[in-house]
Amino acid sequence: MTIPLSLLNELRTVLGTDLEPGTGVGGGCINNATRARLGDGREVLVKWRGRTPPGMFTVEQRGLSLLAASQALRVPQVYAADDPAADRPGFIVLEWLGRGSTSPRIDETLGQGLAQLHRTTGPHYGLDHDNYIGANPQPNTPGGDWVSFFGQQRLGYQMELAAQNGYLSSRRRQLLERLIGRLSDFLPASPPASLLHGDLWGGNWLVTSTGEPALIDPAVYYGDREAELAFTELFGGFSRPFYEAYQAAWPLEPGYSERKALYNLYHLLNHLNLFGEGYGSQVEAVLARYDRSR
Repeated sequence: MTIPLSLLNELRTVLGTDLEPGTGVGGGCINNATRARLGDGREVLVKWRGRTPPGMFTVEQRGLSLLAASQALRVPQVYAADDPAADRPGFIVLEWLGRGSTSPRIDETLGQGLAQLHRTTGPHYGLDHDNYIGANPQPNTPGGDWVSFFGQQRLGYQMELAAQNGYLSSRRRQLLERLIGRLSDFLPASPPASLLHGDLWGGNWLVTSTGEPALIDPAVYYGDREAELAFTELFGGFSRPFYEAYQAAWPLEPGYSERKALYNLYHLLNHLNLFGEGYGSQVEAVLARYDRSR
């Protein structure tokens, strides 16, 4: 993917050095991405999008900074980020970490590091700013009750977004509203407010050229760590050594297996809103499962 000339000129000014575009980078479904080389020889990843939602790349920068501050796992350094201007797209320029191959040892390091990340806790659930989950907004208004936070700012927000997008039948709304009203039957009221990556599926971590696991593309907030672990199971990409290492570092609470589908309902609703009705049957299966639990 070729970097637009207007963006290339802006990057050379912002970074204070020449920038030579290289090859495009695949794997993303939202933004364009290209590997490039700075005048001093450093390699970077440039991501951009023409019609970027407000603050998309600057909140990504803030999220990476929070993850880096925990010192739990490697994250790429951010060299520059900005919203779109009249003549150029929004962008973020990241340290290029290279690409290595995974192994049981690296998977174990990832599991241990994620548990360490989750040991970083905050005084409330949410965050001091909103961000994005994929291309959809993710509200993070801080609160002290996890059930209310998850019900209103995760399931409730996605429910109303589904209504706007035409994916919310009267039956789906009825089941969702009933489930949100009963969340206290299933979820703990005050689990530790752990720092979460927030969008941790198999495509949002990588192995660096030096053999370290690294986190990318976060949707950071403070919440129940079970919500993070549940999502790692939804689309795969994580091995047994990863889960064994996490459990050894910080065992999950009893009942996690009964809660994880409920936590993944948030991501299924988000995928419904991002990609369409192909996720509708999975949403309905989860709703039916918890409705039968009455």
